[in-house]
Amino acid sequence: MEIKVNESTCTGCSLCRGVCLYDAIEIKEGKAVIGETCVFCGACVESCKFESIEIIGLDTEEKDFSDYRGAWVYLEAHGNKLADVGLELLSEGRKLADNLKVPLTGIAIGSGIEKNAMIAFQYGMDKLYIIDDPIFENNIDDIFSKALVQLISKHKPEIFLAGATSFGRTLAPKVAAILKTGLTADCTGLAIDDEKKILLQTRPTFGGNILATIITRNARPQMATVRPHVMEKIKTARDTGGISGDVIKIEIDPENFKTKYKMLGTETEKGEKINITDYEVIVSGGRGLGGGEKFELLKELAGTLSGVVGASRAAVDSGWISYPHQVGQTGKTVNPKIYIACGISGAIQHLAGMQTSDIIIAINKDPNAPIFKVANYGIVGDLFEIIPMLIKRIKEGKPLV
Repeated sequence: MEIKVNESTCTGCSLCRGVCLYDAIEIKEGKAVIGETCVFCGACVESCKFESIEIIGLDTEEKDFSDYRGAWVYLEAHGNKLADVGLELLSEGRKLADNLKVPLTGIAIGSGIEKNAMIAFQYGMDKLYIIDDPIFENNIDDIFSKALVQLISKHKPEIFLAGATSFGRTLAPKVAAILKTGLTADCTGLAIDDEKKILLQTRPTFGGNILATIITRNARPQMATVRPHVMEKIKTARDTGGISGDVIKIEIDPENFKTKYKMLGTETEKGEKINITDYEVIVSGGRGLGGGEKFELLKELAGTLSGVVGASRAAVDSGWISYPHQVGQTGKTVNPKIYIACGISGAIQHLAGMQTSDIIIAINKDPNAPIFKVANYGIVGDLFEIIPMLIKRIKEGKPLV
């Protein structure tokens, strides 16, 4: 594959240079010259009004994927209980499946999970494939990937979603590699292209500074992972004790699922034991606090609301507060009922970790801070004056507005 510039039509207008994120284009003697740092992203091709740039060697053959149908969600389990991320993905998968007018299927693999897996029908699932065998007691991607690949190869779903957990991040790439398909990791948004009916997978890139929408053009299934708490978990049916869809139990021969790996044991993580995703109120601080001692004020506000303190990456990197409190692309993804952002500008990588919160309240001196674009309520002012007033009103039992 190579990229060429037609010098007879190139005017040296610099449009291509302006859109190149890799600084791969220079204008020399009135013509565009593309250097070795080019990654063939195609941005310059689309920007050229004179159609002077062309990528040669791309696979333009239209492949037939008509035998691929349906949206699948991998229901990760810890022990005999389903992880919430699978239920969150079912809620999002329901929207995708409805758009495509196809069924939504869950895949549960584990040991002793059959009973608890039935809860997934409350989140929009139409069908459940379940493999329940003691050999799957421990989450070892080697054997789990073999089971998933066999199911996918046989039933051919067009979409396959999994949680971007520590286990999902090792399992999904292995499945994608065996199936020779693409995988978009850590997506923050999923949608269906109305015209082409393909999956649009949006994720932060370039250090979280921009959002990229990715498609899987020439392979199936279209695979994506999503971090826990990015999508909202929505029940579509009440728990009546019954089953509202098809359950297909897959019998396996354990001899066919041998692995060279052995689980030696597990250890509890040492250090600060706090999980900010468990709280309904999070009060987060950023660079605007100016120092670690200023977080005491946020702790007081969080305490009055029975909440917890969060932080931006800038605050954690500065050593003002420990990593377990970090919210964002490189920290925790949260969706509390109330998220109060204090002195946080609102970089994309931070928004990716909290923008699904029910109510977002932003406090910042800068009226043009990006955080206000996602906030339900915004207060422009000095947080060191505003927060004490909020604490006082809450303690006095007075309404905030």
